[in-house]
Amino acid sequence: MNVTPDIVIIGSGIGGSTVAAGLAATGAEILILEAGDHIADRPENRDQRAIFQRGHFRPKETWYEAGGAGFNPGNYYNVGGNSKFFGAVLSRYRREDFDEMVHQEGVSPAWPFPYDVLEPWYSKAEALYQVRGAIGDDPTEPRHSGGYDYPPVPDEPPIADLRSRLKRRGLHPFSLPLGIDIDRWLAKAQTPWDAHPNSQDGKMDAETAALAVALKYPNVRLHTNARVIALKTGKSDIIETVVYVAEGRTQTVTPRIVILAAGAVQSAALLLRSANDRFRTGLANSSDQVGRNFMNHNSSAVIGVSPTFKNTSIYQKTLAFNDFYLSDGNGGPPLGNVQLLGRVSGKILKGSLPQVPEWILDQLTKHTVDFYAMSEDVPNPESRVMVDGDRIVLQWQRTNWAAHLALVAKLKDILRSIGFPIVLSRAFDKRTPSHQCGTVRIGNDPTSAPLDPFCRAYDHQNLFVVDASFLPTSAAVNPALTVASQALRVADHIASKDLGADTSVAVPTGPANQSF
Repeated sequence: MNVTPDIVIIGSGIGGSTVAAGLAATGAEILILEAGDHIADRPENRDQRAIFQRGHFRPKETWYEAGGAGFNPGNYYNVGGNSKFFGAVLSRYRREDFDEMVHQEGVSPAWPFPYDVLEPWYSKAEALYQVRGAIGDDPTEPRHSGGYDYPPVPDEPPIADLRSRLKRRGLHPFSLPLGIDIDRWLAKAQTPWDAHPNSQDGKMDAETAALAVALKYPNVRLHTNARVIALKTGKSDIIETVVYVAEGRTQTVTPRIVILAAGAVQSAALLLRSANDRFRTGLANSSDQVGRNFMNHNSSAVIGVSPTFKNTSIYQKTLAFNDFYLSDGNGGPPLGNVQLLGRVSGKILKGSLPQVPEWILDQLTKHTVDFYAMSEDVPNPESRVMVDGDRIVLQWQRTNWAAHLALVAKLKDILRSIGFPIVLSRAFDKRTPSHQCGTVRIGNDPTSAPLDPFCRAYDHQNLFVVDASFLPTSAAVNPALTVASQALRVADHIASKDLGADTSVAVPTGPANQSF
């Protein structure tokens, strides 16, 4: 293996794979180091008992609370990262999310640039990830410079009925923008895709969309089962060496540019663990902000039950509404986003209610509809990722929880008013990652942010962090598309400023099966 590539990318999730796709056509020698392996095409991929009851895919890993208690996190290590299991929702942040927003509990700060700067890259990312969607039904949707290349995933009959009920209630349900080829997905098995792993089954995740584009180029290589353990600086400020473990031994590589994309927790942990005599508090951390401002959406499952509603849907997850996104509906602070979960079966519900017989849950879920309520977690410097030797210590202090409870209460009232007399809810805890972000944020001031607006570390000119770590705010929508859009923008910047390449060929703009 060439030990002096031009670029090393650490991680193959949404950020790493997308920046690789954006840089592939420059001709730069690119090495992607991924701690995990490909997800094999196995029966467990669609076995809901294996996934939700036995935890077949959960990592064999323990993180720790600040007080010392250990817990098993729900983060995955495989080619494509957590996107292999995601719900394939590829939403844009609202225009207002880029501005300062006052919440019931705290202030969400402004981004270092407005929505219009990222808008062209949103369009390119939507093309790359083959997003299915429609514009016009959501009053909060920001300006699009172009439409979607594919129509939305169709509602199944019970969900079409639900959409009509919500409209009669005066709400504005809209079709979720989704990266899913529904025909391919259902041809494999009649299951939802939310939280189910994808093995070339039709979900447009980081591997099947962006990485597939990057690996068409001979200058891009992927090394799996290669876990990066340290970044080394020399006499200068630049990152000189990437140290990783693969094939049972410690290896090194010396690239010109390092792009860290290991995820909001692992990227921060790697920078902190890479402290040395010159950078005693960790790399990229002269601001003392690496690991801080950890955000994880406030989120709950909300299930409506009606004996007269027969839910025969398979996948369900096609609509959302943002009527309480910018305010509570009465001029008060924002509450958040409401969207459908993937169809919850008795097998899935059994994982959360082990004491209830599965056959009872099967009967119950024939008459339920399943929602996901999501509210913004405001950045807090005391909510943070820390390291204690090899241990990851997560100190998460929820913010804006009262607003989330208000959103859940509103959703319950709505469901009761449209024919679901029983409504159940359950909050997601730290074992279920709900869009972790913010630990190595971008900003215009190096004293308060580790990264500049192009995700370059202020302390190390050849280091970029391009995953959900860079997000200065969590907003209240799924972040994958925003991460992908910024990754393409960063790739274009690296190509022109660091590689001197023709940026007109550096960014893909179409489906993964197209040649660029």
